[in-house]
Amino acid sequence: MKTNEPEEELLRLIPRQRKGILRLVFSRVGIVVLLLILELNLLLTAYRWLSEYFKWFAGAQMVFAVLMVFYLFRNEMDASAKLTWLVLMMLFPVPASVMLWFTEADIGHRLERDRMTEMIEDTRGKLLQKQETLRKPEIVSSATDDLCYYLNRTGCFPLYENTEVEYFALGEYKFRAVLEELKKAEKFIFLEYFIIAEGFMWGSILKILAEKAAQGVDVRVMYDGMCEMSTLTADYPKRMEKLGIRCKPFSPISPFLSTYFNYRDHRKILVIDGVTAFNGGVNLADEYINHIERFGHWKDTAVMLKGEAVRSFTLMFLQMWNMTEQEMQWDKFLDFVPHEKTDGYVMPYCDCPLDGQHVGENVYMDILSRAKHYVHIMTPYLILDNELEAALKFAAQRGIDVRLILPGIPDKKAAYALAKSHYSVLVRAGVRIYEYIPGFVHAKVFVSDDEKAVVGTINLDYRSLYHHFECATYLYKNSCIPEIEADFQQTLEKCREVSPESIRHEKLFYKITGSIMKLIAPLM
Repeated sequence: MKTNEPEEELLRLIPRQRKGILRLVFSRVGIVVLLLILELNLLLTAYRWLSEYFKWFAGAQMVFAVLMVFYLFRNEMDASAKLTWLVLMMLFPVPASVMLWFTEADIGHRLERDRMTEMIEDTRGKLLQKQETLRKPEIVSSATDDLCYYLNRTGCFPLYENTEVEYFALGEYKFRAVLEELKKAEKFIFLEYFIIAEGFMWGSILKILAEKAAQGVDVRVMYDGMCEMSTLTADYPKRMEKLGIRCKPFSPISPFLSTYFNYRDHRKILVIDGVTAFNGGVNLADEYINHIERFGHWKDTAVMLKGEAVRSFTLMFLQMWNMTEQEMQWDKFLDFVPHEKTDGYVMPYCDCPLDGQHVGENVYMDILSRAKHYVHIMTPYLILDNELEAALKFAAQRGIDVRLILPGIPDKKAAYALAKSHYSVLVRAGVRIYEYIPGFVHAKVFVSDDEKAVVGTINLDYRSLYHHFECATYLYKNSCIPEIEADFQQTLEKCREVSPESIRHEKLFYKITGSIMKLIAPLM
């Protein structure tokens, strides 16, 4: 989406600055990284001192390692993750055992987990499910009611009617709609994104946000704290506050070792007045709308909702926002906004990594297990656990047309190699895999039987399925579902199909890297 609009007309809060290592060294992030290195050195020094002056320490280490092996077998973690830990503990008994204990102890996020659990419980009754919707014959016969019951064991995710859905086949299409809808805001604007980077896209949006804030609109922005290491400065919330915009990072980086660094906010939510919501894979950075080129052409997708289902995204945002708030307001943002147009059924949902439930994965497997004709998938990554790999294979083996579109140009070569390590077993089972020749696929889409679809933020990798806060939009019998399938077919025309022959002739680098990385895939 190239444009000739002069950049001085865009709103920029961070002066153009040095890139790369110098920017990192001379920033707050550099100080935090330095403190983390010092902390690790202190721990290693203490370890060496104990090893040298206490002869019984070596025996204690071995006993601890054996106990952690027994603990691992009793643990409920995924079988692939268990195998990875066993290999590491075989090669490096003590360090791997300590690392396993550290990750399982959840140091640094117990308070956050308790706070999120409390938040979910306190808001279960905020959005009520219309029972007449769940009792409709087409909902019962498709088992959509069962999926709704399951999702509501983990949160508050009603199945809605009276919601209009528009599908965007590219990030630039979503961007145009976002600008139009933001200008209509009268009450509030909530944004929650994994990545925000200053440039044309964010500058255009920020300009409208500042104007709306000046008009008295409640504007709130939340982004993942890792942006401080890449795209934003640590004082960015203060810069935003000068514009009248409330802003905060989720889990900002800190100088203390913690497993909470593992849990990132990968969601992409934009809510306007409780009337309109956006969801999908598109972050707020220029590559997502092809204004700049990274890894070739960037293929991404999103949906816009108008109607009752928007309330679920409003609640999701407020749950995350209120994690660090003393005073919480809910009801004034969740007022019902009548919407007469009915377009099938919509069920927004989210996945919290702190509750032990793998919601994103289970929804995907539900679609695979109930499909009658086809399941077509777009995903940037393919790093599968045993359960999801088995579900893909079984669907193909029972005659379902299972197809996956993956990037032709990767953003991360290690992840690309890992994806290729799954190709052989999936292709043998009848799954058809394609790579997008023009560039990078960042879309997260499932579409099945012209009846069901999911568009959201959830990738087919361990990060998304186990460690990230995620969200998505489940669609059933919506008028846009044929559009999603048509977009899949049009994208397919720009792809090369993976075959047994192409797998045999794959580059040696990817074969070796994929084999090595597969040993630690659950930890990536």
